[in-house]
Amino acid sequence: MTASDGSRSRSFPPGGTPSSAWPLLRAGDTDAFRQALRLARQRTGVRCVFGGGVGDGALRLTEFVGTLTDSMRGLRVVPGRGLGGYVLAHQRPYAVNDYVPATTITHDYDNPVRREGFRAIVAAPVTVRGGVRGVLYAAARDAAPLGDRTTAALTEAARLLAHEIAVRDEVDRRMRLMETAAAAPAPPPPPELDALRDLHAELRGIAHEIEDTELRDRLRNACDRFLRAGLGTDGTDEDPSGERPRLSPRELDVLSYVALGCTNAETGRQLCLEPETVKAYLRSATRKLGVHSRHHAVAAARRLGLLP
Repeated sequence: MTASDGSRSRSFPPGGTPSSAWPLLRAGDTDAFRQALRLARQRTGVRCVFGGGVGDGALRLTEFVGTLTDSMRGLRVVPGRGLGGYVLAHQRPYAVNDYVPATTITHDYDNPVRREGFRAIVAAPVTVRGGVRGVLYAAARDAAPLGDRTTAALTEAARLLAHEIAVRDEVDRRMRLMETAAAAPAPPPPPELDALRDLHAELRGIAHEIEDTELRDRLRNACDRFLRAGLGTDGTDEDPSGERPRLSPRELDVLSYVALGCTNAETGRQLCLEPETVKAYLRSATRKLGVHSRHHAVAAARRLGLLP
C-alpha cells in the first residue's frame, strides 16, 4: 500500500518491530490511519489533523488533513525528540499550547512546524499490545489551548485505530499460519475435529468483522484451504455429480456456528447479526442444500466438505 507521499507504508507485529518469524501479509495500514484522522477531525472539531505509523524505531508522518504545506510530510520523528517523540517515549497523550517556545519538549523539528504555522498541538499514541504503532495529532495555528475535550477525543480516535490494527494483526497472523500449513509438502497431522470446527467458526466470525473487502476475501479463501487441509481432501471429490450447492459467505458463517450447537441468538452475537437475520441465512442455506432442518443442513454441509 502506498502512502500519500508516494512512499511505501510498512506494518509490524505488536510492539512495533518487524519479525522474521511472523512476516505480515498486508502491505500497510494507510487506509486505517486515514479513517482515524477523518474521525479525529470530526470529533475534535480541529481543522488540522495528521499522523503516521511507527517502523524501524521511529515515527514517519505520512497522512495529513487540513495542512497548507508539505513541510512535515515524510518527517521522521525519533523517540524522545519533539512532541511526537515525547509521546513515543512515554506512551501517553501530550499537548503544548505554543510549540516553538515550549520548554517541555526538544526542538529538533521546529523548522517544519514553523513553516506550517502550527502553535497549539496535541498528540496521542496508537498503542497495540504495549507498543506504539503510530501517533495522531491535532493542531491549531493560534496559541489557545486545545483543551482536555480535544485530547480525549483524539485519544479515543487513536484507541479505535489501535483496535483495528490489533484485529488486522490477528487476522494476518492466522492467515500466515494457515497458508504455511496449506503449502507444507507434508502437513502435520490434522488437529482434533472439535478444535478444527471451533477454529473454523472463529475465523469466519473474524472475517465477518473485517471492513476491508480484499482482506476479508483472502481470509475466507485461506480458511477454506485450511479446512481442506484439516479434512485431508482437496475439495474435489465430495460431490460426484459436480453440482455442489454454492452457499454465500454469510450462509457459511452462520452454519459454522450452528454446527457448534449455537442457537440463533448466540450465532447472532458472534457475528453481530440479529437473530432474525441469522434465521433468514439459515433458511436460505437449508433450501440450497435440499434439507429441512438446521441439523440436516450441518450434516449436508459437512458431507460436501463445506464444514469440518
